Amino acid sequence: MQQQEGKFILFDLDAFASWLDTLNVTRVIQLVQDHHTFIPSYNDFNGNNHFELLKAMEQAHLQRGFDEIAQNLTTFPDGTVAACRVMDKAPAGIKGANTHGICIENVGDFDTGKDTMTPAHRACILRVNALLCRKFKLTPNADSIVFHHWFDLNTGQRTNGSGTTKTCPGTSFFGGNTVASAQANFVPLVVRELANLAAPPPVSSSIALFSAQVTASALNIRSQPNASSDILGQLANGAVVQIFEEQNGWGRIDPADSRWVKESFLQKVEGAGS
Repeated sequence: MQQQEGKFILFDLDAFASWLDTLNVTRVIQLVQDHHTFIPSYNDFNGNNHFELLKAMEQAHLQRGFDEIAQNLTTFPDGTVAACRVMDKAPAGIKGANTHGICIENVGDFDTGKDTMTPAHRACILRVNALLCRKFKLTPNADSIVFHHWFDLNTGQRTNGSGTTKTCPGTSFFGGNTVASAQANFVPLVVRELANLAAPPPVSSSIALFSAQVTASALNIRSQPNASSDILGQLANGAVVQIFEEQNGWGRIDPADSRWVKESFLQKVEGAGS
């Protein structure tokens, strides 16, 4: 299932996984933020008003001075997830932890005595965290998966819950909002979910578009089609490669693996390729 209204895209978990697998994100991602919305709570969700709630949250964020909705993703009590703010744009989720973060807002109030998380929502939150860890090659721990409660609202420093903080994502979120609780309860469940995920599908095209020769003295091979991704190796001047896919001035040089070079340092070999 996939539905869209404006920029908001609503998925079931299988459709979200497929969408995420093929998404090109050039920003460096180092952590996943988990939040609860507090408002709206479960009482505000009727099973069919996903887009209404997303638009209302965006309006509330605009009134607070943000340029759009703050979060990249939103999960709902029925186990669906919505793409909101584009992944390549840093969220306005946790002061001090936005630049390299992905923000997930989980609809509900998970402070003690408030909303009781549905089984579908619980499964969704775990799967989304695991899929993000897989996508961005993060090892689930208390540094790669963080709670808003761990950061001081004024300084943006990580204090692990001391100072001026929110309870977000809730004092009963998967057993508690402390670092110790996350390490004992939430993170191990994400680790298990990640282990249960099937490997992402291989890059589809195995047919070369064309061949090209390296014109630089040494050309970096990167893990993603952007200059901020990991360097996997180098090609020497004069080396000939095949290009299987092109994205924004980058060429994939492997038929299955994600290995990319900057095409401005290549010269197409005439008469080669399909």
